[in-house]
Amino acid sequence: MEPLSGLKVIEMGQLIAGPFAAKTLADFGADVVKIEPPKVGDALRKWRLLKDGTSIWWQVQSRNKRSLSLDLKQTEAQDIVRTLAKEADVLIENFRPGTLEGWGLDPQHLLEINPRLIVLRISGYGQTGPYRDKPGFGVVAEAMGGLRHLTAEPGRVPVRVGISIGDTLASLHGVIGILLALQERHQSGKGQVIDIALYEAVFNCMESLLPEYSAFGEIRQAAGSALPGIAPTNAYLCADGGYVLVAGNGDSIFKRLMKLIGRDDLGNDAELENNDGRVKRVVELDRAIGEWTKTLSTDKAVEALDSAAVPAGRIYTVADIAKDPHYQARGNIETIKMADGTSVHVPSVLPKLSRTPGSIKTLAPDIGQNTDEILRGIGLSDSQITSLKQRGIAFTK
Repeated sequence: MEPLSGLKVIEMGQLIAGPFAAKTLADFGADVVKIEPPKVGDALRKWRLLKDGTSIWWQVQSRNKRSLSLDLKQTEAQDIVRTLAKEADVLIENFRPGTLEGWGLDPQHLLEINPRLIVLRISGYGQTGPYRDKPGFGVVAEAMGGLRHLTAEPGRVPVRVGISIGDTLASLHGVIGILLALQERHQSGKGQVIDIALYEAVFNCMESLLPEYSAFGEIRQAAGSALPGIAPTNAYLCADGGYVLVAGNGDSIFKRLMKLIGRDDLGNDAELENNDGRVKRVVELDRAIGEWTKTLSTDKAVEALDSAAVPAGRIYTVADIAKDPHYQARGNIETIKMADGTSVHVPSVLPKLSRTPGSIKTLAPDIGQNTDEILRGIGLSDSQITSLKQRGIAFTK
């Protein structure tokens, strides 16, 4: 038994935020019915690098799900969703606000059909507020949430994190919300609506950004590879042109680091015993550490820092990840066999549970691969299913 075995989930999202949340539930045993538009399916199927015409990313984002292909603009397709919702535990959607309402599938109506239903709604700006109707993607949310302003070298154009981190943060907040709502439902017997905005999920992770502004009028600025107010921690150039990341900001760690680089004068300096003192002299400290790292290769620098119990590491590419022994030992990478017989490495299921772990049970489905079985499961006859497909309401590839 997996933790979420028996949980029935309807996924009406697309691309990243909603589907990532549903994928996380599916990894732990939930029965996720993914509703996709006919013929084209989820747009993610054509994002990034394709294998046999479908994004290889699809195998991560939609594993363990079943695909039901419906044209939700048609009344009979909307009726099918209502029928599914009667028995569902969770419905996930990440359309623009008002889309479900336009289909007659607004959460309040669905909760009348099934008072135990939990509805997760993820959107750029949330279901309320003056921006609710604006289209919102992760890149915009990351900027509005305060992250993009900080991801740059001082004086340079702010850059985006190389993945859709805003979507993923919103997804994880959504999963937390679902689990909280399920726990509360054990007591009340009632479902509820969870409203997540991409920008606010980013904002929720911005640490001391707001209280520092409120208390001191401080507007934190981009600091490149450093972390302002915490010292020393930075990326330092090595002799081979690589960089080593060093986090020597713990008080005892700082002393060990200074001893390692031959700067006991700094390690024993009373002004540098605590972080606030070190912050005032961070330029001096960075220079001293950088002079040491320039004499060593990246690997030798990491080896020396490890021996001194100073947190440090190289900057990994995916090639480094794929061959790293710690990734292998932790089971962070799994191998799946594609329909054509080829093998592909994918990230394993997280988080790791000792007694009831999640697992990859099925490959990501083709568009409408499970349409017939899902429709039969809600009582439709083969002739009814055939009629729906003939009229373009339902679809099986």
